[in-house]
Amino acid sequence: MNTINHQTTPAAPIPQSPKTSIRLAGGELSVTVDRSDLPLASLCGFASRKNPKRPFLFVSRVLGRHLPVRPTIMRMIHRRLAMKLPAGLPGPVVVIGMAETAVALGHGVHDAWRVISGRNDVLFTHSTRYHLKNHQLLSTFEERHSHATGHLIYQPGLPADADLFSACRTLVLVDDEASTGATFVALAEACRRHMPRLSRIVCVTITDWMGEKKREEIRDAMPAQTGFVSLLEGAYSFVASNAPPPEMPNVTGNGDVKDPLIPVNWGRTGIREPRPLPAHVTAITANPGERILVLGTGEFVYPPFQLARRLSAMGADIMVQATTRSPIMQGNDIQASLEFPDAYGDGIPNFLYSVSPGQYDRVLVCYETPPRTAQSSLVAALGAEPVFFNTFGG
Repeated sequence: MNTINHQTTPAAPIPQSPKTSIRLAGGELSVTVDRSDLPLASLCGFASRKNPKRPFLFVSRVLGRHLPVRPTIMRMIHRRLAMKLPAGLPGPVVVIGMAETAVALGHGVHDAWRVISGRNDVLFTHSTRYHLKNHQLLSTFEERHSHATGHLIYQPGLPADADLFSACRTLVLVDDEASTGATFVALAEACRRHMPRLSRIVCVTITDWMGEKKREEIRDAMPAQTGFVSLLEGAYSFVASNAPPPEMPNVTGNGDVKDPLIPVNWGRTGIREPRPLPAHVTAITANPGERILVLGTGEFVYPPFQLARRLSAMGADIMVQATTRSPIMQGNDIQASLEFPDAYGDGIPNFLYSVSPGQYDRVLVCYETPPRTAQSSLVAALGAEPVFFNTFGG
């Protein structure tokens, strides 16, 4: 059995209801909380997905994706998870965030742990759904229950970072939640052949719904000693109703190379520390008390979060969220829905949830792609201001 014990100070127990049942469009979801650092209701809600493979969704209240959240809360979650990682993990250490949902979470955990541990042998990268011609593709893996199953892992762009990746001894895999653990196994297997010295794996989530039996199965299936870090552990069951299965839109993309649209490495090809924001972005200001939504787009989430933290420090009332390709039904914890074309030339629908026109004084829609990709219908619906982080010639 592959096992690793993490010596961490347990949080004070949070009183929990023994079982919670949620009526969804396709059936009834029941969850049981075994351990939690924070109350279930503060960590996540629930919704129905337009996905017949898995018609339910754990909707994080602290991730900054499907629901708006304050940047201070996001940073607190990053730090809480990072503090559960032992400072003495065998190095080098590679942290991988799962696209698209956990890109910012993985980046935030990496950055917080890098600061807490004082380590300089730590690399962050994230999986992506985008094909890049100018970078070497290392691995692919499947997230079988997802709305868009294929993930790509690229070799880090700098030679020193590529060397660190191949010398990795500890692999930290970050996702927002885990229900079966199959995606962690697939990702670990995809990385293993490029990491011959790999000896430790740590699976990091906000909420872990696998249950102890499933965690033992995942440990046995992993190619190295494996441990789990989370803010909540529990289990779930879902009983489907006789409702017709939802129709899922095509959100898998066209497979075209995206190098011209995303020329700057914000994490897809490896970084040691967060890339500084460009001067024209740091020049953005906010007034005390001004209600502002900072909106990331797709996989581009952590730099907008950094901007949100700066504006929050100016006294503004800031919320962070991101667009997504995940199709979710309105209802339960999803109270509004906007649909618009994606910003990466895939010709697929993207979505924004739980935001209504006029809800904020300002909305900043943040892009890593060129101005011509700005989602005009989204910008118009929210009266938003697009912010382009990269500069493009021509």
